[in-house]
Amino acid sequence: MTLNLCVLTPNRIVWDSEVKEILLSTNSGQIGVLPNHAPIATAVDIGILRIRLNDQWLTMALMGGFARIGNNEITVLVNDAEKGSDIDPQEAQQTLEIAEANLRKAEGKRQTIEANLALRRARTRVEAINAV
Repeated sequence: MTLNLCVLTPNRIVWDSEVKEILLSTNSGQIGVLPNHAPIATAVDIGILRIRLNDQWLTMALMGGFARIGNNEITVLVNDAEKGSDIDPQEAQQTLEIAEANLRKAEGKRQTIEANLALRRARTRVEAINAV
């Protein structure tokens, strides 16, 4: 038995096919979804989506949004998403270093909040490359 997973951003369909299982980062922690999961709607946090096809796990960096699960269908609507295999490791590491530097030199509440969000996004992209 499988699940139909669809990951959408405002600009494109990132994923639309059958999977065996997913692990999704929500605002209240990670949830695992297998076939016949109870219906749920949840907020999606900045984090990693782990996708199991047969014996292979893939990763995707998600940048926050919402997910709806029901009837073996999972729809994930996010601000942005990148497959781990599509992320350039050097560029992601550079972005992480820049985000860390920007956080260190942030002044005021607004700059600190924006720098923290940029850092979370950068860390998630690096983690999507390295995590499996």
